[in-house]
Amino acid sequence: MDVVVPAPLVLARRPLVRVVAPSLSARVVPAEVRAAATRRLTGLGFRVTFGEHVDADGPLRTAPIESRLADLHAAFADPEVDLILTAIGGHSSNAVLGGLDWDLVAANPTWFCGFSDITALQNALLTRAGLVTLSGPHWSTFGCRRHLESTVESFLDAVTSDGPVRWRAQSWWSDDPTWYLNQEDRTRLPSEGWWTLFPGTAEGRIVGGNLCTLALLHGTGLLPDLAGAVLFVEDDAGSSAATVARHLHALLRQPGADQVAGLVLGRFQRETGMTRPLLAAIVAELPHLAGRPVVANVDFGHTFPMQTFPIGGAARVSADATDADITWELPHSPVRTT
Repeated sequence: MDVVVPAPLVLARRPLVRVVAPSLSARVVPAEVRAAATRRLTGLGFRVTFGEHVDADGPLRTAPIESRLADLHAAFADPEVDLILTAIGGHSSNAVLGGLDWDLVAANPTWFCGFSDITALQNALLTRAGLVTLSGPHWSTFGCRRHLESTVESFLDAVTSDGPVRWRAQSWWSDDPTWYLNQEDRTRLPSEGWWTLFPGTAEGRIVGGNLCTLALLHGTGLLPDLAGAVLFVEDDAGSSAATVARHLHALLRQPGADQVAGLVLGRFQRETGMTRPLLAAIVAELPHLAGRPVVANVDFGHTFPMQTFPIGGAARVSADATDADITWELPHSPVRTT
């Protein structure tokens, strides 16, 4: 299937954002964070609107599936909408996959951005509608008051740039799981930089997002073919090192995995207990990675700063024992550094 890529946004034209909640209801987001998120996006030049059912709630803190589908379809069908932002992650975006109108999405390519549980929806959209989406901040992420500058810069590069984006390792990171409850209790930690676990060079289509959520697509026919892919994956504090290992093994047994071009791992939260030696031992036992680059501790996932990347975009990874270079671009795009 041919991929479809939305056009770069021009902030001077005040692009229209539609916030939808295909996973947890937006109602779970504290009022202070909601207001701050919309205020920040407005300040960046966006107009912000909300799906009709974005605050609908239920026993599992999600809207009924029909309501979630209605908001998704309305957002893609509306020619005024330039960017669809998910409200927050959660645990069940895969519940909407059986009812999505893939043809509607393919005919109306619109920027779609989120991460974590949204991974299931994003990779299915690539497989069935050919839509390139962005693994990046939720609407609620923009409600974070401190240490968000690099995250915003990377997001804006992704939605406005018409050329390749080259990442650079950040000098600090933060892992404050309850930042949305206490905006003042934030800690910046010195970064060790990226870890080259296996050296090498790779080019290929980006597939990935949240590792444990990708597992929900195994056997469904909705996981993109992994042949030639550069996998960008991360996991959150709910996963131990052992859980990460088994999900990586499961992923690398999926169709096309024997032809994976490389692996890029986002930074793990401290609660996972992941260390460089432990991760190196896990990666050493993974099938199909011999002679292919593996770079870890990269700045995306559930910690800050959060770099945005296109699921379905093209990546180039080059790594030796002491350094690594990661560049991505959209299909058929003309280097920005973030």
